[in-house]
This record gives sequence, C-alpha cells and structure tokens, in this order.
Amino acid sequence: MLLMPKKVKYRKAQKGKVRGIATSGNKLHFGEYGVKALENGLIRANHLEACRVAVARKMKGAGKFWINTFPYKPVTKKPAETRMGKGKGDLDHWASPVSRGKVIFEMSGVPEDFAREVFRLLAFKLPLRTRFITRSGG
Repeated sequence: MLLMPKKVKYRKAQKGKVRGIATSGNKLHFGEYGVKALENGLIRANHLEACRVAVARKMKGAGKFWINTFPYKPVTKKPAETRMGKGKGDLDHWASPVSRGKVIFEMSGVPEDFAREVFRLLAFKLPLRTRFITRSGG
C-alpha cells in the first residue's frame, strides 16, 4: 500500500525546487541509528514502500523502524507522444521533497553492524546518496 495523503486542497501542485540544507529533521528523534540524505531531491512513494518492505523482510520483527518523511507533493505527467499545450498533465505519483541533511529513516533495538547492513540495502532503493548516522555521532 503506497503512502499518499487522504485528502488534499489542490489536486495539482507547482513543481518548485528542492534547495538548501534541512534545518529541522536533521537529527535523530526516535531511534539509535538513521539514514541521512546527502543530496536534495524527491523521494517517490514507491521508493519509501520498497524500503519499508526490504526492512520488514531483513529485520524479521526485531527492533523498531521509523519513516520520517511523507509523500505529500503531487507530481503530474503528460502522456508519451503528446503535443505541447492542452493544459497540465494528470497526477502520476506522490513524492516527498527531501533536503540534504534530513534524516529519512531511523531504527533502534538492533546491533549497529546489523543496522548498517539493513541501511546499506535501503540505500540501493533510494534515488539520493545517503549516510549512516548514529546517536553517538556520525
């Protein structure tokens, strides 16, 4: 089940730009270990779902896992081989704008080497470069 808002005020949003460094959400809040974004960009709802499934399989019920971002931004797309004009395209997917420095995922209740391994698998599923961080520093 992909993440998406229950209800939105406007169906379509302007593209905008993801710039700057995260000033909030840039530290661990819940877990002992986390993954921090090193680039700005959009993370799609299906990327988050792929990460969630990978973690659920790898952890087998051990520890706790948090997703600290939510795909609230609608992204539209026009059909292939369509001429210019005729208005904005239809909703294609939901995305979450992520600034560099934002902690995307957190985890606790597992050893550090295991958390590193799980987050290494997650990094392959994300469109941004990431870094493993710990509460003690990193």
